[in-house]
Amino acid sequence: MFEELSQKLNATLTRITGRGVLTEEAVKEGLREIRRILLEADVSFELTRQFLERVQEKAVGLSTIQNVKPGHQLVKIVYDELVALLGEKQAPLAYASVPPTVILMVGLQGSGKTTTAGKLARRLKAEQKAPYLVAADVYRPAAADQLATLGKQVDVAVYTEPGSGDVVKLVKHGIDAAGKERARTVIVDTAGRLQIDEDMMAELKKLKAAVSPQEILLVADGMTGQDAVRIAQGFHDALGLTGVVLTKMDGDARGGAALSIYGVTHAPIKFIGIGEKLDALEPFYPDRLAGRILQQGDILSLVEKAQATVDEKEAERLARKVKSKKGLDLEDFLGAMRQMQKLGPLKNVLGMLPGMNPAMLSAAKVDDKKLKHVEAIVLSMTPKERSEPDLINGQRRLRIAKGSGRTVQEVNQLLTQFKQMQKFMKMAGKTGGMRLPFGKGFPG
Repeated sequence: MFEELSQKLNATLTRITGRGVLTEEAVKEGLREIRRILLEADVSFELTRQFLERVQEKAVGLSTIQNVKPGHQLVKIVYDELVALLGEKQAPLAYASVPPTVILMVGLQGSGKTTTAGKLARRLKAEQKAPYLVAADVYRPAAADQLATLGKQVDVAVYTEPGSGDVVKLVKHGIDAAGKERARTVIVDTAGRLQIDEDMMAELKKLKAAVSPQEILLVADGMTGQDAVRIAQGFHDALGLTGVVLTKMDGDARGGAALSIYGVTHAPIKFIGIGEKLDALEPFYPDRLAGRILQQGDILSLVEKAQATVDEKEAERLARKVKSKKGLDLEDFLGAMRQMQKLGPLKNVLGMLPGMNPAMLSAAKVDDKKLKHVEAIVLSMTPKERSEPDLINGQRRLRIAKGSGRTVQEVNQLLTQFKQMQKFMKMAGKTGGMRLPFGKGFPG
């Protein structure tokens, strides 16, 4: 996320962090470069100007305070202003005092609105908010079928009304049906258009007046830069958005939309989509994203993700196995690897670690396909072979390679690395320094 912006911004800040005193000329020189970087990232000209004025005002004349270099203080100033630019603090969903809470999902076609409705339903279900989906896009062919399919995948009921052309009546019926099902939240997937037009806005205004939603969330494509900001401004002027969901933030987004939407509309970004899977929707934390942009990591998000996805009992079992006389076998390793896969793409996970910059990730050649290759190799072994890897001779290795569709060399490499990991884990187990069984050198 924001790899290019992060790399360039940090390179510029690094050049000036070694100065003893930050003179006005030195600050101006650095800020000129930051200005160019932000504009290239598609941040609006006016917001860039305001951002740099605030940084310059705070930075000029800084001297060393309690052994903190002025350059490092400048990084802190830039961090604080990035947080302010992104919305200052996380904005949670607003809920009705008397259920159900009504959430209107609005946006243009192609922004991922219907898929995001399914993702949000999955998240709200996990949070015990008893969601219910309403298919209110009566114009796009198969829109209701798509939402029904998503609803089935996340086990959330979907209200559809085939042949209906009255959107307001359809949504009212859907909310009534949700009430009968004792739903606490109702997510309404409204119709999109190729571009903002008067008819669409008139229909949405009428719907807003009729159902009084607690949330009106714009789903915008994060890869469209300033176009997303203009779209957000148009919807906000017409409807009064309560929040924004930026999709496709795992792609090649330059960052302009995320860095500009709040400053232009003051509608907070509430969620970001970071992948195609239905679990790839995360709450948006301005301070955490600012930390990731400045390569300070995002340990809080990583811990929360681990708490939500890792099976604690399995982790405890593996930790005990590490300390046992026998240690881990390949069956245990397979379980540990699957636990790790639940955290999401390795590149995203590693990107949350402090000091992990895009260049390091690129050099590491992180490839999630390798995990699948390793899994295929282990699954091609018999239970006895997984339990006692020393049994695997040349003939067995050939059979395993053929069964997994990999080469004998890859099987040999896995077994060699597994032995190295066993030694490492035994040492760590004796010192009590390891809790989770993710060994050095995997996946190889």
